[in-house]
Amino acid sequence: MSDTLSLGYSPCPNDTFVFYGLVHGCLPGAPVVTEVLEDIETLNGMATREELDIVKVSFHALGHFRQSYCLLRSGGALGRGCGPLVVAGRPMDADELQRARIAIPGRMTTAALLVRLFAPELTHVVEMPFHQIMDAVQSGQVDAGVIIHESRFTYQQHGLHQIVDLGQWWESTTGHPIPLGGIAARRSLGQVRLRQIETALRDSVEFAHAHPEVVRDYVAANAQEMEREVMDAHIALYVNQYTRDYGHQGEAAIDDLLARAADAGIVPHINDSLFVHG
Repeated sequence: MSDTLSLGYSPCPNDTFVFYGLVHGCLPGAPVVTEVLEDIETLNGMATREELDIVKVSFHALGHFRQSYCLLRSGGALGRGCGPLVVAGRPMDADELQRARIAIPGRMTTAALLVRLFAPELTHVVEMPFHQIMDAVQSGQVDAGVIIHESRFTYQQHGLHQIVDLGQWWESTTGHPIPLGGIAARRSLGQVRLRQIETALRDSVEFAHAHPEVVRDYVAANAQEMEREVMDAHIALYVNQYTRDYGHQGEAAIDDLLARAADAGIVPHINDSLFVHG
C-alpha cells in the first residue's frame, strides 16, 4: 500500500480552507496526501468507482457506497442556514414546482436528494454543473434550479426569486442541522490508518482557524474570480462548529437524512456503521 494517499475535494473556499494544512504538510505526524481538485459531482462519481483514498462527497452519494467507504467525523459541511435554494425567474408555488422543469447540480448531490424529498412527484429534472444553473434559469432553459455553494449569495444579482430554502425546510421538518457533504475514506485502509486520517482532518481544520492569513492565498487562487466578500461569507457559513467534529447533533442529522432517503427508495438500506468507529 502506498504511503501517499489521494485526497479529493472541491476548489470551493470551505474545502480549500479546511484542507490547506493537511495538503501542504503543516501537520506533524499527518499522512502524506496528494490533492485532487474536482467539483462535488465528479468527486461523487470517483468515489462510486473507488478511485480515491479520501474524498469529499455528498451525503446523498455516500448512501450508495458506504460499504466501501466510511465517514470521518471532521472536515464536512453541515450546519444551519446553509442549505440549497430552489430559485426561479418568477414566483412559483410548491404545486407548480412539482410540474416544473428543474435543474439539479448532479444526480448524487445532497441538493438533488433534498428536492426529491421536498417534491416527491417531481419528474422533470435536468442535470448540469452547479455554476451553469443560474444562467439556465435566467435564460428560460429550465423553469427553476437548485443552487448550492456561493450561488446562494449571488442569485438576486441574476434577477432570480427564491422559491424554497431546502435547508430551512429540512430544519423545520426535522429539527436537525442540514447535512450537505462529508469526508469519506476507504474502509480497506484499516482502523489504525483511518483514525490517523481522522485526527489529521481535525488538526487541519484547527490549523486553518489558527492561521487564516497563511491559508488565504491558496483559497483565493482556487476560488477563481469570486469576490473576496463572497469567499469570506462562504467560509463563515460552511466552516462551523460541525466541521471540526459532527458531535451527537451532526451524527443524528446524517443518520436521519440517509434513513429518509432509504425509506423513499433513493439509497439502499444498510445496517453497517456509517462512521470509522463506534
